[in-house]
Amino acid sequence: MEAKKSFTVDRKHIVVKEFLKNHSLVESNIVSFNDFVENRMQEIVNEMNETIPKEDFEIKLGKISVGKPDIVEADGSVKLITPAEARLRNLTYSAPIKIELTIRYDGQVETAEVQLGRIPVIVKSKACNLHGLSKEQLIEKYVDPADAGGYFLVNGNERILVMAEDLASNQSFLEVQKVRGLVLRLFSQRGAYKIPVTINENKDGILEISFSRFSKIPVIVLLKALGMVSEAEISKIIGKQTDGLLVNLYEYAAMGDPEEALMKIAELTSLQGTKKEILDRTKQRIDSYLLPHVGLDKNARLEKAKTICKLLKQFYTARENPEQALTDKDHYANKRVRLSGDLLADLFRVNLNILIREIQHSLQKTVKRRKFYSIKTIAKSTLFSHRIESAIATGSWIGERTGVTQNMKKDNSLSMLSQLQKVVSTLPGEQENFAARTVHPTHYGRFCPIETPEGTEIGLRKNLAMLARVSTRPKMAEDKIVKVFSEAGLSKDSENVIDVFYNGKFVGSVKDGKQFFQAVREKRRKNELPIELSVRFDDFMGAVFVSTEVGRVIRPLIVVESGVPKLKDEHLKLIEQGSLSWDNLIQQGIVEYVDAAEEDNSLVALYREEVTKDHDYLEIDPIACLGIITSIVPYANHDQGPRLLRGSKTQTQSIGIYAANYPVRMDTNVSVLYYPQKPLARSFMYDTLAMYPSGQNVIVAVAPYDGYNIEDAIVLNQGSVDRGLARSTYFRPYDSVELNYAGRLKDQICVPEKDVSGYRMETSYKYLEDDGIAYPEAEMGEGDVIIGKTSPPKFLSEAREISIQTKKENSTAMRQEESGTVDGVFVTQDAEGNKIVQVRMRDMRKPEIGDKFATPHGQKGVIGFIAP
Repeated sequence: MEAKKSFTVDRKHIVVKEFLKNHSLVESNIVSFNDFVENRMQEIVNEMNETIPKEDFEIKLGKISVGKPDIVEADGSVKLITPAEARLRNLTYSAPIKIELTIRYDGQVETAEVQLGRIPVIVKSKACNLHGLSKEQLIEKYVDPADAGGYFLVNGNERILVMAEDLASNQSFLEVQKVRGLVLRLFSQRGAYKIPVTINENKDGILEISFSRFSKIPVIVLLKALGMVSEAEISKIIGKQTDGLLVNLYEYAAMGDPEEALMKIAELTSLQGTKKEILDRTKQRIDSYLLPHVGLDKNARLEKAKTICKLLKQFYTARENPEQALTDKDHYANKRVRLSGDLLADLFRVNLNILIREIQHSLQKTVKRRKFYSIKTIAKSTLFSHRIESAIATGSWIGERTGVTQNMKKDNSLSMLSQLQKVVSTLPGEQENFAARTVHPTHYGRFCPIETPEGTEIGLRKNLAMLARVSTRPKMAEDKIVKVFSEAGLSKDSENVIDVFYNGKFVGSVKDGKQFFQAVREKRRKNELPIELSVRFDDFMGAVFVSTEVGRVIRPLIVVESGVPKLKDEHLKLIEQGSLSWDNLIQQGIVEYVDAAEEDNSLVALYREEVTKDHDYLEIDPIACLGIITSIVPYANHDQGPRLLRGSKTQTQSIGIYAANYPVRMDTNVSVLYYPQKPLARSFMYDTLAMYPSGQNVIVAVAPYDGYNIEDAIVLNQGSVDRGLARSTYFRPYDSVELNYAGRLKDQICVPEKDVSGYRMETSYKYLEDDGIAYPEAEMGEGDVIIGKTSPPKFLSEAREISIQTKKENSTAMRQEESGTVDGVFVTQDAEGNKIVQVRMRDMRKPEIGDKFATPHGQKGVIGFIAP
């Protein structure tokens, strides 16, 4: 037997530490939000400008600008706020949006900058007031420096936008359906439009295409309607002679001009009207709904025809050997993750549309009445802000999607991180979908193979691996990118054998696919192309697919050139000394980001010793395939999978310190451990992430104890419990608002007098001070009043019966069966200027029978007995 080969691993994990030191784990979502604020919003506005109908008056939208999060106080003053203040005062952490609006009417032009509304801002993004502050400045503002951000604050409540996984747009899927046989499907997407296109053969061997309202249109007829009339040209561009194609061309050979083809399409979709109307309407529908990602105007018709021809080539290639060609939907090259910027762009587009319609409507009214108008009064922005805010607050998105945002779990700092790294599938949990739930080989290094919920959602909710990130939009313009391709050997015509697609659009062809693939890679390493661009050569389909699309999950790998990894020992020393950063490694082409599609063309070595001439890449670190939570388990590589899943899950549920600024926060349902400790045996990730500790080190004996620890139960020593083992504080906030009512009536926070209707017993109010609030450190029990309050009568009938002065008792009291100590009192104002009183109660909790204890390795149990 040959001796087992030993592999060297970087025991110091220098590269992983360097990455985690300089990169926030929620970076993709924050970058996506920054892009939305800086570029996406303006693009949406420009798109809208083109589609606004020009009636008696012309509306034009100009430059859009987003301010910094502020608040307009009740007295009209405006001031910037921090997330800490928004939390305490139950405010929404949002920034104002302004836009230039121009209205032309009767030869008059009026321009003004109007407030479009407000948009909630992600904490720690560029639009946030905390952006770029040092650790000391953050502490001054009562913000925990270790807080990664990445969430919204709506009405003082943290909401997380969950990343959602979806099938990729603009790329073809080949599948076999029961009725239709082989089908080519494609979701063509541009902005918010997403239009499915299907191509299949009917029983007579005629190719049919369906999209939007057009169904079963013969493909050849559509090509001729798009202006590709000659059969020779069609056959040349498809570049694959098959009997099926000849049948199709022969069937419609008599059709000579685009107009005839358009009339045939109109006949098939049963359009009515005069010939000119029918032609215009059909053209307009084809321009708008056929492959919108290629273009939306009449100049794009030939491009669309070429792209359809190339799709037909793929279809016929697949017909010849279907086993090889069918698309694996669970392969991550065919999936995209939707980030905060994409989700917000959809919301913003719809709400901006509604606002424009409202402006048009009110303009029509004023014009009819011949009244004078002012732009400022016409653009009412309150509804716009309210819609966006309520979508984030409830998670009900456009497109009837629910659960897009979630409340932040605040068990400990790990559970917050885990939630921010989560990716949710759009598939329902009730269905079997076995293939979608299993770990796919393309998840390696992109998703944690361990961390997923048990139960119906298993495998549908995933967590990003530690080095994985999601691609965001490239800074480089499309025409510049295509120009670089031309330098790499791309020719615009389709004479060559290998087709080139860029983001699902046919851009030209090359002679040698492999050579072009290498050339594009080289240009990317020299920074001539975006870092996140991916290129894949599909030999079977005879095509190169290049993509810079948003939402591809990419992971970093060390580049290997002619059998030698580019990352040398001297680089590691420089990183350790701090003179070489992660960004330098990317710029120098030592490390590059690879997505699942490109990885299909690459050979990756796990250890340095395995590298051969054939290898393209080397893994950065063997641990990089795990997620953040699982990587914290020490010796995880010796654990059994299912145990590790439960063990990493218990880590996110442990009690510790959830945030360093907890004394100035009013969070519901949180606990803080008295003596949290760092584990004695810990993974290097624990120290790298510099987390707040949770849990304690205990001495364990493994032995039976009178049957009290049967079935995973645990016996604790009473002495340890008395000395403070696993002792924690539970916090619960109580609050009350002094509201103002019509007719100058208002609530009053005070000690209620005895003649108030609904007066409790006198002893209930014993802890209140003169201002009606319990004093700090008061030890209170069930039914004791924490905040005394009286309200005016709700109905006039009540006021008439008794004297006018009658008020109602409306105090906030302790809940049933609860006791606690007043820990902190906060008196503030909300946005309307009403007084808010918040009182935080604390309650000491000792371990008792029935409490759950666990180790990070999935050994969990419940206390069965506390031995005296």
